Amino acid sequence: MKTYMAHAETVERKWYVVDAAGVPLGRLASRVASVLRGKNKPTFTPNVDTGDFVIIINTDKAVLTGKKLDNKFYRYHTGYIGGLKEISYKKMMAEKSDLAVYEAVKGMLPKNSLGRQMLKKLKVYKGAEHNHAAQKPEELKVD
Repeated sequence: MKTYMAHAETVERKWYVVDAAGVPLGRLASRVASVLRGKNKPTFTPNVDTGDFVIIINTDKAVLTGKKLDNKFYRYHTGYIGGLKEISYKKMMAEKSDLAVYEAVKGMLPKNSLGRQMLKKLKVYKGAEHNHAAQKPEELKVD
């Protein structure tokens, strides 16, 4: 039996919309990262971007379980000496919930050029409105 290897030119991409309201952040991110990689397809090939486009809406209504809202921090470095910055997830989910979801998904993708290519297919919005209605996205359930 031969092994099927996908080619970048032959990949058919679909559009999915995910409603993040009431869904735990990590569960949402892992499901979306799987779809962006293409692991939900029988034609999955690890060295080819076979994933689909994903639109995430209502990120301001996503939840963090346990005490993560108070105890967890988003840390980044500005590049300057002593430039380590940190923002609590309580503040981040209130002000920049779209960035919190984006970074959660980014952390679950491969750390190479293929992962950066997959991340370009992710669209994240705070509210319920998005401007990709022309692509006719299907609803993707995250349980």
